[in-house]
Amino acid sequence: MEAEVNKCLEVLSKGGLILYPTDTIWGIGCDATIDSAVRKVFKLKQRSDSKSLISIVSSYDQLKKVTHINKEISFEKPTTVIYNNIKGISKLAISSDGTAAIRIVKDNFCQQLLSRFKKPIISTSANISKDDTPSCFNDINQKIIEGVDYVVDLRKDEIMNKISSIIKFEKSGDISIIR
Repeated sequence: MEAEVNKCLEVLSKGGLILYPTDTIWGIGCDATIDSAVRKVFKLKQRSDSKSLISIVSSYDQLKKVTHINKEISFEKPTTVIYNNIKGISKLAISSDGTAAIRIVKDNFCQQLLSRFKKPIISTSANISKDDTPSCFNDINQKIIEGVDYVVDLRKDEIMNKISSIIKFEKSGDISIIR
């Protein structure tokens, strides 16, 4: 796993794209702070840049660096939270209303990668927009595999089709359940 983390760090630090297993699905990732890297994700997925992307972080401390949250919240299952008043990530990863979707991951590989990278990483499903989300590595479109700079060589035989819950912290303080 160490070699995989090291290779991803090398690619991410150069603004490249990785294809990697997460706590939910196989994802396309990049440094969430670099506009040009985030643009590559939209282009590869053939996705409108008006649709926002999820970013992942390893901890509450990393989350505090990009949000104005001051209270730690934990969830039992993978939960993506839409936060207001985002700072420190690419404007392309932020919705027009100033919100961004961020998840603290518990997956061991992602934890190690994010802890060492020290910045959020984009985490979007490894599919062309409007195609089904692949449930395992072998279902990933060859254009996606060929379009990234590095494919992580871990967990390729696992079925990965969990979908994270999505909630939104409203400016009013209320919480909305999206999915």
